[in-house]
Amino acid sequence: MPDKRTHRGAHPEDAEVFSARHVASLRSAVADYSLLLSKGYAPKSSLKLVGDRFSLTDRQRLAVMRCGCSDSQLQIRRANEVNVSELEAEPIIIDGYNVLITTEAALSGAPIFRSRDDCFRDLAGIHGTYRKVTETIPAIELIAKCLLDLGIESALWLFDSPVSNSGRLKTIIASLAEENGWVWEIELLPNPDKKLIESDMIAATSDSDVLDKCGKWTNLTAHIIEAAIPKAQIIDLSTV
Repeated sequence: MPDKRTHRGAHPEDAEVFSARHVASLRSAVADYSLLLSKGYAPKSSLKLVGDRFSLTDRQRLAVMRCGCSDSQLQIRRANEVNVSELEAEPIIIDGYNVLITTEAALSGAPIFRSRDDCFRDLAGIHGTYRKVTETIPAIELIAKCLLDLGIESALWLFDSPVSNSGRLKTIIASLAEENGWVWEIELLPNPDKKLIESDMIAATSDSDVLDKCGKWTNLTAHIIEAAIPKAQIIDLSTV
C-alpha cells in the first residue's frame, strides 16, 4: 500500500498512550530501564522486563527505549556536549534525517520526548524511504533561521544514500540554500554515522549510537524546538 501521509504527525494511539495520566509511569519506566542498562543488562531484555512490569504498549516501549540510557552513557554525552551558545562561527556537521524528521514531527504536533540525556526525540520512522511532507520546507527554513541566529555560518548535512528519495531531498535543500545564501554542503553517504563519529566538526544529532562514539556534539534539535516551536507537544521523560 502506498504511503499517502502528508504530515509527520502523531500515530492514532499517541493521544491516549502518551496522555498526562501515563507520564508518571513512563518516567518511572525510563528510570528503571536506565538502571538496568547501568547494571550491564542487555537492552532488549531490560526493555521487556520494564515494559511488562508497567504494562506498556509497543509505542510506549519505543519511547522508553529512545529516552533511556545508562549512567556511563549519560556521563560521556554530558562531557562531550557543546552548548549551542558556544557555536558561533563554528562549522557543524548535521545528522540530516535525525534533525530534520524530529523538527518536522514537532511542527506537526507529534509527541516529542525529552530524554534522560536532555535530547529531544520522536517516534517517527522512515523505514527505508523518506517521504516529503507538509512540514518539510518549513522545517528546513526553521533550522536555517536557528543556525543563522546562533551565528553558525556553514554546515555540512549528511543523509543516508540507501534511503529512497535522499537524492530528491538533497536537491530541495541545495535549492533552498542557493536561493537564500545559506553556506551549506549536502552529502549522501552509505553510512553517515561513520563520518559523524570520525569528524572533527561538532555533530548536531540525538542519535544514541553516534553520541556514544563521536567527539563533540550539540543538542541542536532541542534548541530549535524550545526556541522556535512554542506549540510543540513536549513530554518530559528525563526525570522521575
